[in-house]
Amino acid sequence: MRLKTFAQGLGALALCVTVAVAHAAEPLKIGFIYVGPVGESGWSYSHDVGRKAIEEKFGDKVKTTFVESVPEGADAERVLRNLAQQGHRVIFTTSFGFMNQTLKVARQQPKVVFQHATGYKTLKNVGVYDIRTYEGAYLAGVVAGKVTKSNKLGVVASIPIPEVIRNINAYTLGARSVNPAVTTKVVWVNKWYDPGKEREAALAMIAQGVDVLMQNTDSSAVVQSAQDKGVYAFGWDSDMSKAGPKAHLAASILYWGVHYNKVVEDVLNGKWKTGQAWLGLKEGAIDLAAFNKDLPADIQKLVQERKQAIISGKGPVFAGPLKDQSGKMMLAAGKSMLDPDKLAMNWYVEGVEGAVPK
Repeated sequence: MRLKTFAQGLGALALCVTVAVAHAAEPLKIGFIYVGPVGESGWSYSHDVGRKAIEEKFGDKVKTTFVESVPEGADAERVLRNLAQQGHRVIFTTSFGFMNQTLKVARQQPKVVFQHATGYKTLKNVGVYDIRTYEGAYLAGVVAGKVTKSNKLGVVASIPIPEVIRNINAYTLGARSVNPAVTTKVVWVNKWYDPGKEREAALAMIAQGVDVLMQNTDSSAVVQSAQDKGVYAFGWDSDMSKAGPKAHLAASILYWGVHYNKVVEDVLNGKWKTGQAWLGLKEGAIDLAAFNKDLPADIQKLVQERKQAIISGKGPVFAGPLKDQSGKMMLAAGKSMLDPDKLAMNWYVEGVEGAVPK
């Protein structure tokens, strides 16, 4: 699930022939498969909000459906094949672990447009897409660095792939940009959605003095744990303030509808072509929002300033001088990290404790 690497590079888009769609008189059938339950927050929830954005924009021109809690394996292939056979002409597969199943079914269904979230393999009828989640993590770090009392931050991390490592690093860089004394602890749960393990990881770090938590997992258990223990946390992928209104500082919210509406519009107009999309603050695909009402106005103002700097290109998240935890210079002063290097990131920045799992 999620982005592992765009090994082929964002610059080399694999453009090809447009995939034809059904006659305009019939609604375009669009299917989604989710790795977790839709629920009220988190990764799958945010994708479902994107699905609803399609319905709102296109009305009776489209008909959408979704299948939730689909395991990453043989079940995904079965679900995909069923959706294609039921006449869905566009199918969004919203987890990195669906990649091989998406490619297999797409080869069998050349007239169906497939869009795979966070993947890196394309076909004539398979495009890939993701959101620059590290931008939201960086902004959350700026807030965390301002509010922490212990100077100990924590991250409940899912799977040790570049996407997650990148988010941990961005969170730490954001915090240390306003508070150089900050360090970040990481506990890996090796699952995308497991409320029990997420809670255990959060409580373990809180017991070690961590007073601001971020997560790269899908449930609201981290926010709930922070609420119970009187510390702070951030919503991830969506607003999670209902789970812990006092603990919830802000949320890194994903707006998948930005991409979904573009894909559907291109398909309806016969202009869709395969390729890779990595959207961020600049495109309105992510934002740090849902701020706690008690968060000081000057901190919220600082977040907006940093946000505009990222959008303008004047304040990139990964900029030199940038060192890893051993002190090795990874990016020289005055340099900005290129996307291929971000996408292959497998090391921690200064301030992150522990080692990257192998």
